[in-house]
Amino acid sequence: MALASYAMDVSNSRGRRYPEAPHPYRNAYARDRDRVIHSRAFRRLEAKTQVFTTRYSDHFRNRLTHTLEVSQIARTVAGALGLNTDLAEALSLAHDIGHPPFGHAGERKLDELLRPHGERFNHNLQALRIVEEFEQRYLDFPGLNLTFEVREGIVKHSRDYDAAKFPELAEYLLDERPPLEAQLIDFVDEIAYNSADLDDGYESKLLDIEMICAGVPLFAGFYREVHRAHPGARDKLKFNEAVKRTLDRMATDLIENTRMQVAESGARTVEDIRRASRRLAGFSLKVATENATLKKFLHTRLYNHPSIVADRERSVDALAQLFAYYLEHPEAMPKSYTELAQRNPPHRVVSDYIAGMTDHFLLRQYTELLGAGSARSAD
Repeated sequence: MALASYAMDVSNSRGRRYPEAPHPYRNAYARDRDRVIHSRAFRRLEAKTQVFTTRYSDHFRNRLTHTLEVSQIARTVAGALGLNTDLAEALSLAHDIGHPPFGHAGERKLDELLRPHGERFNHNLQALRIVEEFEQRYLDFPGLNLTFEVREGIVKHSRDYDAAKFPELAEYLLDERPPLEAQLIDFVDEIAYNSADLDDGYESKLLDIEMICAGVPLFAGFYREVHRAHPGARDKLKFNEAVKRTLDRMATDLIENTRMQVAESGARTVEDIRRASRRLAGFSLKVATENATLKKFLHTRLYNHPSIVADRERSVDALAQLFAYYLEHPEAMPKSYTELAQRNPPHRVVSDYIAGMTDHFLLRQYTELLGAGSARSAD
């Protein structure tokens, strides 16, 4: 399929930090996608929490299955808009590799622990460090040597940065918007996790259909339609169909509204997209409002459910205690990290080590090093 004039054509890529010969049958963005998939950081997502830890069920999303769902939606949306699906897929697969254990709660805790040292933790910037420094797979260069556009999208897909506050990111054109392929990622991420969290919340029995219908008018309208058409069907199948329609509405709106915004802006090229006064990808006002209502419901009724909160608090407390222990005992880390801590700020090395852990590994380390009793009491 031909690319839209405002799509990111791989032939116009700014290339890699370390030049490489072209591959005979994969373009540069397809190679980036494959490099992300084969990375250790990507594999570790399998054992990092999305919302529910594995104590609830093996059927709930983890950070890896969530990422695959984001990738599927990203390819669909990008393809419908005539954008570069290889670039969109590479970005979607990389968008969460910087997450520490225990999801956003772990990220907030690491950020809190770094602030007294004058630093912050941001999973997007951590992802950039992973692909540029930490992944060591190749003889000729450090990191994954991804193309500029993928590295730029990792940094900028969800926010803009003040160049004065982030001089270390100067090469990533902070005074410009990223290509549309990157702008889409934050929205397809929300589509994926909002619909998935409804599903997992229902499966966990922390949410029920009546509760969801009362709190999410968008879902309620679709559920009523399904119930009228299939009154005798199983509740779970009617629920599934209503979730599917909710997802489809948001994805369709993202496609149609983005297309309209681009047309109204007069953008014809990637450079026009970059120079636009605001980002052009996004939901319409109506669907943005519906999405905000859904997010508020999930925060109130699921993410802050007492059983989820208790589990989360035990986990991040273990993270915090382990952070303090490694600061006092850097020799307890693997030799390579111990040596790094002798040449670099120890708090940053400890943060990097913990951020790379899976949930289970962190809890095992916590139990072994702090004598916290059984692994079950620690997690």
